Amino acid sequence: MPSILLISGSPSASSRSAALLNQARARFAGAGLDTHLFTLRDFPAEDLILGRYDSPAFDSLKKHLEAASAVVVATPVYKAAYAGGLKALLDILPQTALRGKTILPLVTGGSPAHQLVIDYALKPVLAALGATDLHQGVYVVDKQVSVGPDGTPQFSDSELAFRVETAFSALAAAALSRQPAHA
Repeated sequence: MPSILLISGSPSASSRSAALLNQARARFAGAGLDTHLFTLRDFPAEDLILGRYDSPAFDSLKKHLEAASAVVVATPVYKAAYAGGLKALLDILPQTALRGKTILPLVTGGSPAHQLVIDYALKPVLAALGATDLHQGVYVVDKQVSVGPDGTPQFSDSELAFRVETAFSALAAAALSRQPAHA
C-alpha cells in the first residue's frame, strides 16, 4: 500500500502546522493511504543540533521515508524563513532522500508577507535533497485558521479550505499512482 510521510517542522505540540497535518492524515487515511508522522519532538535535540547523522534516533524516519510515495513537509515561518529545527532535521537526511517522491510543502505564517518562503527558501532545500515532483504548496496566514479542540484546523476562509483540500487530493492521487521509489 502506498504511504505518505508527514513531517512537522513546528517545535510546538499543538500548532497550526500540526493541525494541518492532522487534517492531512485523516484525508489520506480516507483515500486508503498509510501515513507516518514525525515531529521535531520525536528526536533528541542534541542529535539534531549536533547533526548526528548516524544516530539510531533517525532510523525509523529514514526507513519510512525510503518506503513513502509522497511527503508532506509542514512548518511555521519564523523570521521570514522555515523553522530552524526543520532545517536541522532535513540536514540529517541522505543527499537523495527525496528522489522519486511527490512533495507537498505546507507553511503557516503571521502575515501574507512571507508566502514566498515556499518558493525561495523551502523548495530549494527540498530540491537539494533530490525532490523533482514538488507540488505548489499552500501558505496559511495564522488568522485564517485556528486549532479546534480535536486538533484539526478550523478555517475562517472557505477559499483557503478549498485550496488545502485540493492540495491534499492532488497529493493522494499522486501517491496512489506511483510505487515507492525502492520498489
